[in-house]
Amino acid sequence: MSSFGGRDIRRLILVPALLTLAVTLLRLVGELSGWSSRFFSTEAGGGGAIVGIAWLPPIFGIYFGLRLRKAGFEPTSAGRIALFALLGFLTMFALVAVVSAAGVPHPFNFILLALGGALGLVVAMRGWPVLGRTLALYGFAARLPVVVIMFFAIMGRWGTHYDAPPPDFPEGTGPLAEFVLTGLLPQFTVWIAYTVVTGALFAALALKVAARRRTPSSVDD
Repeated sequence: MSSFGGRDIRRLILVPALLTLAVTLLRLVGELSGWSSRFFSTEAGGGGAIVGIAWLPPIFGIYFGLRLRKAGFEPTSAGRIALFALLGFLTMFALVAVVSAAGVPHPFNFILLALGGALGLVVAMRGWPVLGRTLALYGFAARLPVVVIMFFAIMGRWGTHYDAPPPDFPEGTGPLAEFVLTGLLPQFTVWIAYTVVTGALFAALALKVAARRRTPSSVDD
C-alpha cells in the first residue's frame, strides 16, 4: 500500500476546508449585519449559534474516516480510535480542572489551557494516525481564517463573538495580548484538538457501523 502523504491529505481536505471557510464568512457577515442571534450570536464563545464551524468536525470526521478506509487504510479497530479520542479529551479536561481548581492567574491560565489542548491533540491522534493527521490539517485549515478574522476584529472592536473576550478576562489587557491569549493560542491548540477528538469519535462510530454492514451473515441460505 502506498503511503498517504501531505499532498493526499491536502487534496482530501480541500472541499471540506472551503465549505468551512464559507460558513465562517457567513457567520461573520451575519454578526456584522445584526442577523438573528439564534443563528449568529455575538456572545463570547459563540453562544451556541446554529451557524458555526464547531458543528462540522463530526460530519467531516465521518467523511474522512470512510474515505480513508475506501483508500485502503484500514484502522486496527474502531474501538482504538474512540479510546484515544476519549483519552485526548480527558487529558484536556484534566488540565482545565487543575487550572480552575488551582486558580492559576492570568495569563498563565491561558497558556496552560493551550498546553492541555496540544497534549490532548497528540494523544487523540494516536488512535489512527492517518485520520489524526487528516483531521489536524483540516482543523488548521478551518481555524486559520478564524485567527485572521479575530486579529482584525479585536484590533477594530467589531462587536462580534470573534472579539468578545471571556467574562473573566482581565480589563486593561492590550489588544495584541488579548489576540494572542484568546485567539492565537486556543484556536491553534484547543480547537484543533477539539476537531480531532470529535472527528475521530464520529469516524469510529461510522467505521463500526460500516464494518457490521460488511460482515457476511452467518445464516445459511
